[in-house]
Amino acid sequence: MAGTAETITTNIPLRLDRLPWARWHWMVVIALGITWILDGLEVTIVGTIGPTLTSSAGLSLSDTQASYAGSFYIVGACIGALGFGYLTDRFGRKKLFLITLTWYLVCTLLTAFSWDFWSFVLFRMLAGAGIGGEYSAVNSAIDELIPAKRRGIADIAINGSWWIGTLMGAVLSIPLLNGRFIAPSLGWRLAFGLGAVLAFAVLFVRRGIPESPRWLLTHGRHDEAERIASSIEHEIVHETGAALPDPGSGTLEFDASRHRGVFVDAARTMVRAYPRRTVLVLALMITQAFLYNAVFFTQGLRLTTFFGVKPGDVGLFTIPFAIGNFLGALVLGHFFDTIGSKRMIAGCYIVSGALLLLVTYLFLHGMRDATQLTLWFATMFFFASAGASAAYLTTSEIFPLEIRAAAIAVVYAVGLLIGGAVAPPIYGHLIGTKEPSALALAWSVGAVLMIAGGIVEIVLGVDAENKPLEEVASPLTQVPAC
Repeated sequence: MAGTAETITTNIPLRLDRLPWARWHWMVVIALGITWILDGLEVTIVGTIGPTLTSSAGLSLSDTQASYAGSFYIVGACIGALGFGYLTDRFGRKKLFLITLTWYLVCTLLTAFSWDFWSFVLFRMLAGAGIGGEYSAVNSAIDELIPAKRRGIADIAINGSWWIGTLMGAVLSIPLLNGRFIAPSLGWRLAFGLGAVLAFAVLFVRRGIPESPRWLLTHGRHDEAERIASSIEHEIVHETGAALPDPGSGTLEFDASRHRGVFVDAARTMVRAYPRRTVLVLALMITQAFLYNAVFFTQGLRLTTFFGVKPGDVGLFTIPFAIGNFLGALVLGHFFDTIGSKRMIAGCYIVSGALLLLVTYLFLHGMRDATQLTLWFATMFFFASAGASAAYLTTSEIFPLEIRAAAIAVVYAVGLLIGGAVAPPIYGHLIGTKEPSALALAWSVGAVLMIAGGIVEIVLGVDAENKPLEEVASPLTQVPAC
């Protein structure tokens, strides 16, 4: 139903939220969720090839240079999130999640042909820009297409699929880097090429994902939104063979002329209208970034430096990490929709931080077995993964639709620049000292900050589970009900 030339009256958001889960939703989850698999694959490859890159079979980098590779990737991701985030809110979700995936594909392929430190970090930074743009475009699209009652578990499971990429990277690193099948000098380059091949295959699947009808409504394109929503409904009826639930008699009214500049609106809305929510999501993003950098992202150097693990076998110790993280998001995700996101996020953050403090204590008191330590970390990440995945969910659902991608970009960029770009060099330096006390300090900082993030969630958390996005945060173009 349409209104005047200036306004649109519609029930499309209500119709999308009342849809039963169907094969169509699985297509959305798989096609868009590949972002996290690719990111996990990228980060794991660099983490496991770190020792190879510092050898003559790689690029003969120093330990510090190998650590900087992660920082350059994160800086690129932050720049890409801001730039592509702006374009996502302005030109639409679909255009950008196709562009950003193509960008990533090209740049990660270029990484395979790096010839020195600077070429490697440049291509890594450019590939990171594509992944950063993916976070903004994809998170926005997912939340706007998934029904409200399944948004929590779907979003957390999708973000948790980052660890499928990690598992893939760990498994692939073994034959590619241990020298038994392929020379390590070629193996690390092939690892990046595999990421490009996977991205190329997913491009064809993504072409079938429609533009977000919610985004179209805020830009005055009601007829197109209606056509897409009706097409989705028709497909789900065809799949399920059952009539759709009644969406009710409620409607929403949008006035596209109320919308102005993306980043101007984003900054104003985040600071003035939702300051508590802004502090919340920044705290969640920063603290989880420090925890993961303290333990996982420099594990290749840690295992070879402190535990005598061979560079080609680092991937074996990544597999339990990946399994624990993915299972945590998959198993606990359901409870974010039932028990509530506020309680679950706080609990996961605090429990994982406490477990890391316990592991640090055991390490300082003689636990130096790499396998035993890895199993402890896998248990800790079971909880940390669900909480960290929910941090992305929180960011994407508690700000207005028109600035969603920009808000995700700002929070992602600030959080990772502080926790992701700053932390790796610090932790790399601490590992380089070869002192157990320095490693314990790195873990302790990550643990304490993670607990602090859980406390912030208790104080500032938002109960958004099972609620329409328009109820959690009214769109800027929505006309208030009389």
